[in-house]
Amino acid sequence: MKELKQLNPLMKRGREFLNVKYPILCGAMTWVSEPNLVAAVANAGCFGCLAGGNAPTEILRKQILETRSLTNHPFGINLITIAPSYQDHLAMLKEMDAPYIIFAGSFPKEKEVITAKETGAKVLCFASTISIAERMIKYGADAIILEGSEAGGHIGHVSSVVLMQQVLFKFADQIPMFVAGGIATGKMIAHALLMGASGAQLGTRFVMTEECKVHENFKMAFRHANARDAVSTPQFDSRLPVVAVRALRNKGTAEFGKLQLNLLKQLEAGTISRQHAQDEVEKFWIGALRRAAIEGDIDNGSLMAGQSVGLVDKIVPIKDLVEELLTDAENELELVKSKLV
Repeated sequence: MKELKQLNPLMKRGREFLNVKYPILCGAMTWVSEPNLVAAVANAGCFGCLAGGNAPTEILRKQILETRSLTNHPFGINLITIAPSYQDHLAMLKEMDAPYIIFAGSFPKEKEVITAKETGAKVLCFASTISIAERMIKYGADAIILEGSEAGGHIGHVSSVVLMQQVLFKFADQIPMFVAGGIATGKMIAHALLMGASGAQLGTRFVMTEECKVHENFKMAFRHANARDAVSTPQFDSRLPVVAVRALRNKGTAEFGKLQLNLLKQLEAGTISRQHAQDEVEKFWIGALRRAAIEGDIDNGSLMAGQSVGLVDKIVPIKDLVEELLTDAENELELVKSKLV
């Protein structure tokens, strides 16, 4: 790999915060970001995020220990705040000496951020709007992952480009900010760093690596998809709040719509509580994602992917992916410098 003369100064803040060589995060993807992938990312000099998802607490504990057996480098543990086991996951981490805890899915309460920080961990929180970013900073987050709606999985409704202007430009001097959503190339990482980001998070690109253990059908669906195929799910009625999920359009997308309509009928009839209805929504995505990522059912399962899927057309080793991202970022910075001169 070429010497990163232009890139190194821009990576310094993110590198020191995450204690890694390269502040490139592999996003936590349920059923995807398991110990082998997380460790491979960490061993390549980047920052892996272990997905807590809806795993039973003891399973997550074992996965943390397994990841530690595979790498000596730091990694984050991602907790889904709307998962049934969320509070148990958070309580368990008090005993695990986790260096980084990441809150995702929805947004943690202030006391939960404090609880995480009391373990000695650095806390990263997602933000999908300026108001959420302000709230997470007020709660004591050590860093923000600014995620645009182009991302895969659970998303907000504001694009990365707007969030960078609203939030990154305003708060980058106050707190490390890592940008996510639609990022798939070294060139984009270079410009994010120039704008003040401390690093970047990618998800879809890491799915398309040899070390990722998802079903081959899952990867092939990504390989053949266009950016417009990654669509976000609608919310039909405010009585059933739904965190939007971006995934490749298939039969499973239609089934999720039918599920919402059925649950709304049950809410109207009074045969189901609002909390039970929301739990059923989350259960759908847990099961549907497993069917696609693990079992290979790409017709009925959930193919959670960001719009950057349109920039992915090959499967590569993580080592090659990281080298490509860094080399392209360095080349872009050299080009920018030459234009400025």
